[in-house]
Amino acid sequence: MSEKLLNDSILQQVQSVFHKLQEPVGVLFFGTERGCEYCADTRQLLEEVVALSDKLSLEIYDLEQDAEIARRYRVDKAPAIVINGWDGEKPVDYGMRFYGIPAGHEFSALIQALLLVSEGDSGLQPETRQFLHELNQPVHLQVFSTPT
Repeated sequence: MSEKLLNDSILQQVQSVFHKLQEPVGVLFFGTERGCEYCADTRQLLEEVVALSDKLSLEIYDLEQDAEIARRYRVDKAPAIVINGWDGEKPVDYGMRFYGIPAGHEFSALIQALLLVSEGDSGLQPETRQFLHELNQPVHLQVFSTPT
């Protein structure tokens, strides 16, 4: 591994936040060797983050070589990050995906996503839960962010 991406101060801050992790969280990384400018850095970043808590695990996949797994998780580009909860031995896919390297403000979004999945609760208000329960057709929600 090359030089660390996260300095000691950030690692300590994240580790202190990870004391709030309640249940195990699986992090799946999908990269590729061909034409992926940020795959190596994204993988290294995830390795550094996951090493901060025994409640986190990391699985590494190649988008082409592990195409069936990528299809199962609806991942079609790299680098990609999937965040899963666990129900006993079975992974639970909440549909959380990050594409590209989660740097800058996206890094804190990654940490928050890990905490949310670990808690097993979205934190939504009862009214919002009821509204979502009453939806009768699929909704595809995406949030995009770009560096400024």
